[in-house]
Amino acid sequence: MYGISSLYLMMMVPALILAGIATLVTKWTFSKYSKQRVMSGVTGAEAAQRLLNSQGVRDVKIEQVQGFLSDHYDPSTRTLRLSPDVYGSQSLSAIGVACHEAGHALQHAASYAPLVLRTTLVPVAQIGSYGSYILILLGSFIASLGLIKIGIVLFSVTVLFTLVTLPVEWNASARAKLLMVSSGIATRTEQRAAGTVLNAAFLTYLAAALTALLQLLYYLMRSGLIGGRRN
Repeated sequence: MYGISSLYLMMMVPALILAGIATLVTKWTFSKYSKQRVMSGVTGAEAAQRLLNSQGVRDVKIEQVQGFLSDHYDPSTRTLRLSPDVYGSQSLSAIGVACHEAGHALQHAASYAPLVLRTTLVPVAQIGSYGSYILILLGSFIASLGLIKIGIVLFSVTVLFTLVTLPVEWNASARAKLLMVSSGIATRTEQRAAGTVLNAAFLTYLAAALTALLQLLYYLMRSGLIGGRRN
Protein backbone atom coordinates (compact mmCIF):
# COMPACT_ATOMS: atom_id res chain seq x y z
CA MET A 1 0.00 0.00 0.00
CA TYR A 2 2.89 2.34 0.81
CA GLY A 3 4.45 1.64 -2.59
CA ILE A 4 1.19 2.39 -4.37
CA SER A 5 0.78 5.68 -2.51
CA SER A 6 4.38 6.62 -3.23
CA LEU A 7 3.93 5.95 -6.94
CA TYR A 8 0.76 8.04 -7.06
CA LEU A 9 2.37 10.91 -5.17
CA MET A 10 5.46 10.80 -7.34
CA MET A 11 3.40 11.01 -10.53
CA MET A 12 0.48 13.24 -9.57
CA VAL A 13 1.68 15.77 -7.01
CA PRO A 14 3.94 17.70 -9.46
CA ALA A 15 1.08 17.89 -11.97
CA LEU A 16 -1.37 19.07 -9.32
CA ILE A 17 1.10 21.70 -8.15
CA LEU A 18 1.49 22.89 -11.74
CA ALA A 19 -2.29 23.09 -12.10
CA GLY A 20 -2.51 25.15 -8.93
CA ILE A 21 0.20 27.52 -10.10
CA ALA A 22 -1.49 27.92 -13.50
CA THR A 23 -4.77 28.81 -11.81
CA LEU A 24 -3.10 31.38 -9.56
CA VAL A 25 -1.24 32.93 -12.51
CA THR A 26 -4.48 33.19 -14.48
CA LYS A 27 -6.32 34.90 -11.62
CA TRP A 28 -3.40 37.25 -10.95
CA THR A 29 -3.06 38.19 -14.63
CA PHE A 30 -6.82 38.74 -15.02
CA SER A 31 -6.84 40.92 -11.90
CA LYS A 32 -3.84 42.94 -13.13
CA TYR A 33 -5.33 43.84 -16.50
CA SER A 34 -8.85 44.27 -15.15
CA LYS A 35 -7.59 47.61 -13.83
CA GLN A 36 -6.68 48.86 -17.32
CA ARG A 37 -9.48 50.26 -19.51
CA VAL A 38 -9.50 49.72 -23.28
CA MET A 39 -9.26 52.98 -25.26
CA SER A 40 -12.19 52.10 -27.53
CA GLY A 41 -14.48 52.12 -24.48
CA VAL A 42 -16.35 48.96 -25.47
CA THR A 43 -17.52 46.41 -22.92
CA GLY A 44 -16.79 42.72 -23.11
CA ALA A 45 -20.24 42.01 -24.55
CA GLU A 46 -19.87 44.79 -27.12
CA ALA A 47 -16.40 43.58 -28.10
CA ALA A 48 -17.67 40.04 -28.66
CA GLN A 49 -20.57 41.33 -30.74
CA ARG A 50 -18.31 43.57 -32.83
CA LEU A 51 -15.86 40.73 -33.45
CA LEU A 52 -18.67 38.39 -34.56
CA ASN A 53 -20.22 41.04 -36.79
CA SER A 54 -16.87 41.67 -38.48
CA GLN A 55 -16.90 38.05 -39.66
CA GLY A 56 -20.55 38.00 -40.68
CA VAL A 57 -21.68 35.80 -37.78
CA ARG A 58 -24.99 37.23 -36.58
CA ASP A 59 -26.87 34.23 -35.18
CA VAL A 60 -25.05 34.01 -31.83
CA LYS A 61 -26.77 35.22 -28.67
CA ILE A 62 -24.67 36.96 -26.01
CA GLU A 63 -25.89 36.80 -22.43
CA GLN A 64 -24.59 37.21 -18.90
CA VAL A 65 -24.02 34.23 -16.61
CA GLN A 66 -23.10 34.22 -12.93
CA GLY A 67 -19.72 33.10 -11.65
CA PHE A 68 -16.09 34.18 -11.77
CA LEU A 69 -14.49 33.43 -15.16
CA SER A 70 -17.46 31.20 -16.01
CA ASP A 71 -17.33 32.47 -19.58
CA HIS A 72 -18.03 29.92 -22.31
CA TYR A 73 -19.60 29.35 -25.71
CA ASP A 74 -22.41 26.81 -26.00
CA PRO A 75 -22.47 25.41 -29.57
CA SER A 76 -25.73 23.53 -28.96
CA THR A 77 -27.68 26.79 -28.57
CA ARG A 78 -25.24 29.16 -30.29
CA THR A 79 -25.01 31.17 -27.09
CA LEU A 80 -21.99 33.06 -25.80
CA ARG A 81 -22.21 33.43 -22.02
CA LEU A 82 -20.05 35.99 -20.24
CA SER A 83 -19.43 36.40 -16.51
CA PRO A 84 -20.28 39.72 -14.79
CA ASP A 85 -16.57 40.67 -14.65
CA VAL A 86 -16.44 40.37 -18.43
CA TYR A 87 -19.91 41.18 -19.79
CA GLY A 88 -20.14 44.83 -18.73
CA SER A 89 -16.48 45.62 -18.11
CA GLN A 90 -14.29 47.79 -20.32
CA SER A 91 -11.05 46.31 -19.01
CA LEU A 92 -8.37 44.68 -21.13
CA SER A 93 -8.97 41.42 -19.27
CA ALA A 94 -12.67 41.50 -20.14
CA ILE A 95 -11.94 42.31 -23.78
CA GLY A 96 -9.47 39.43 -24.06
CA VAL A 97 -11.81 36.86 -22.52
CA ALA A 98 -14.86 38.04 -24.47
CA CYS A 99 -13.02 37.98 -27.79
CA HIS A 100 -11.64 34.54 -26.97
CA GLU A 101 -15.14 33.16 -26.42
CA ALA A 102 -16.28 34.84 -29.62
CA GLY A 103 -13.39 33.00 -31.26
CA HIS A 104 -15.10 29.74 -30.30
CA ALA A 105 -18.29 30.92 -31.99
CA LEU A 106 -16.26 31.66 -35.13
CA GLN A 107 -14.76 28.17 -34.94
CA HIS A 108 -18.27 26.75 -34.80
CA ALA A 109 -19.40 28.81 -37.78
CA ALA A 110 -16.38 27.59 -39.75
CA SER A 111 -16.82 23.94 -38.64
CA TYR A 112 -13.32 23.96 -37.16
CA ALA A 113 -12.44 20.24 -36.98
CA PRO A 114 -10.95 20.09 -33.44
CA LEU A 115 -14.01 21.91 -32.06
CA VAL A 116 -16.33 19.50 -33.87
CA LEU A 117 -14.40 16.57 -32.40
CA ARG A 118 -14.43 18.07 -28.89
CA THR A 119 -18.17 18.71 -29.07
CA THR A 120 -18.70 15.09 -30.16
CA LEU A 121 -16.61 13.82 -27.25
CA VAL A 122 -18.43 15.86 -24.58
CA PRO A 123 -21.14 13.33 -23.59
CA VAL A 124 -18.74 10.36 -23.57
CA ALA A 125 -16.10 12.36 -21.68
CA GLN A 126 -18.67 13.36 -19.06
CA ILE A 127 -19.61 9.73 -18.52
CA GLY A 128 -15.98 8.67 -18.53
CA SER A 129 -14.87 11.27 -15.99
CA TYR A 130 -17.16 9.72 -13.37
CA GLY A 131 -17.90 6.20 -14.61
CA SER A 132 -14.23 5.34 -15.03
CA TYR A 133 -13.49 5.85 -11.34
CA ILE A 134 -16.43 3.68 -10.32
CA LEU A 135 -15.43 0.85 -12.64
CA ILE A 136 -11.75 1.00 -11.68
CA LEU A 137 -12.54 1.01 -7.95
CA LEU A 138 -15.12 -1.76 -8.32
CA GLY A 139 -12.76 -3.79 -10.48
CA SER A 140 -10.00 -3.40 -7.91
CA PHE A 141 -12.34 -4.38 -5.08
CA ILE A 142 -13.55 -7.60 -6.72
CA ALA A 143 -10.24 -8.26 -8.52
CA SER A 144 -11.79 -7.96 -12.00
CA LEU A 145 -9.21 -6.89 -14.57
CA GLY A 146 -11.99 -6.73 -17.16
CA LEU A 147 -13.85 -3.99 -15.27
CA ILE A 148 -10.58 -2.13 -14.70
CA LYS A 149 -9.83 -2.22 -18.44
CA ILE A 150 -13.29 -0.86 -19.28
CA GLY A 151 -12.76 1.92 -16.73
CA ILE A 152 -9.39 2.75 -18.26
CA VAL A 153 -10.91 2.90 -21.76
CA LEU A 154 -13.58 5.31 -20.50
CA PHE A 155 -10.95 7.46 -18.80
CA SER A 156 -8.92 7.45 -22.03
CA VAL A 157 -11.80 9.31 -23.70
CA THR A 158 -11.56 11.95 -20.99
CA VAL A 159 -7.83 12.25 -21.64
CA LEU A 160 -8.48 12.58 -25.38
CA PHE A 161 -10.97 15.35 -24.62
CA THR A 162 -8.36 17.33 -22.65
CA LEU A 163 -5.83 16.90 -25.48
CA VAL A 164 -8.27 18.00 -28.19
CA THR A 165 -9.13 21.02 -26.03
CA LEU A 166 -5.58 22.37 -26.42
CA PRO A 167 -5.72 23.28 -30.14
CA VAL A 168 -9.31 24.48 -29.72
CA GLU A 169 -8.36 26.95 -26.98
CA TRP A 170 -5.13 28.05 -28.67
CA ASN A 171 -6.87 28.71 -31.98
CA ALA A 172 -9.70 30.67 -30.33
CA SER A 173 -7.11 32.93 -28.67
CA ALA A 174 -5.24 33.34 -31.96
CA ARG A 175 -8.45 34.45 -33.67
CA ALA A 176 -9.22 36.83 -30.82
CA LYS A 177 -5.77 38.44 -30.87
CA LEU A 178 -5.93 39.01 -34.63
CA LEU A 179 -9.50 40.24 -34.91
CA MET A 180 -9.62 42.50 -31.86
CA VAL A 181 -7.16 44.78 -33.67
CA SER A 182 -8.63 44.57 -37.17
CA SER A 183 -12.13 45.16 -35.73
CA GLY A 184 -11.05 48.32 -33.94
CA ILE A 185 -11.65 46.86 -30.49
CA ALA A 186 -8.09 47.27 -29.20
CA THR A 187 -4.78 48.74 -30.29
CA ARG A 188 -1.79 46.50 -30.87
CA THR A 189 -0.36 47.48 -27.49
CA GLU A 190 -3.67 46.64 -25.80
CA GLN A 191 -3.85 43.41 -27.76
CA ARG A 192 -0.55 42.26 -26.29
CA ALA A 193 -1.82 42.94 -22.77
CA ALA A 194 -5.14 41.16 -23.40
CA GLY A 195 -3.20 38.31 -25.00
CA THR A 196 -1.21 37.89 -21.80
CA VAL A 197 -4.46 37.03 -20.01
CA LEU A 198 -5.32 34.45 -22.67
CA ASN A 199 -1.84 32.92 -22.57
CA ALA A 200 -2.11 32.52 -18.79
CA ALA A 201 -5.52 30.88 -19.14
CA PHE A 202 -4.10 28.43 -21.69
CA LEU A 203 -1.68 27.17 -19.04
CA THR A 204 -4.64 25.84 -17.05
CA TYR A 205 -5.72 23.69 -20.01
CA LEU A 206 -2.15 22.51 -20.50
CA ALA A 207 -1.89 21.55 -16.82
CA ALA A 208 -5.23 19.71 -16.99
CA ALA A 209 -4.07 17.70 -20.00
CA LEU A 210 -0.79 16.78 -18.29
CA THR A 211 -2.61 15.74 -15.12
CA ALA A 212 -5.03 13.55 -17.08
CA LEU A 213 -2.18 11.91 -19.01
CA LEU A 214 -0.25 11.10 -15.85
CA GLN A 215 -3.36 9.71 -14.19
CA LEU A 216 -3.98 7.46 -17.20
CA LEU A 217 -0.36 6.29 -17.05
CA TYR A 218 -0.81 5.53 -13.35
CA TYR A 219 -3.90 3.40 -14.06
CA LEU A 220 -2.06 1.51 -16.80
CA MET A 221 0.88 0.82 -14.50
CA ARG A 222 -1.34 -0.27 -11.62
CA SER A 223 -3.32 -2.63 -13.85
CA GLY A 224 -0.17 -4.16 -15.35
CA LEU A 225 -1.17 -3.15 -18.89
CA ILE A 226 2.22 -1.48 -19.12
CA GLY A 227 5.24 -2.61 -17.18
CA GLY A 228 4.00 -6.20 -17.08
CA ARG A 229 3.18 -6.33 -13.38
CA ARG A 230 -0.28 -5.86 -11.92
CA ASN A 231 -0.50 -4.39 -8.42
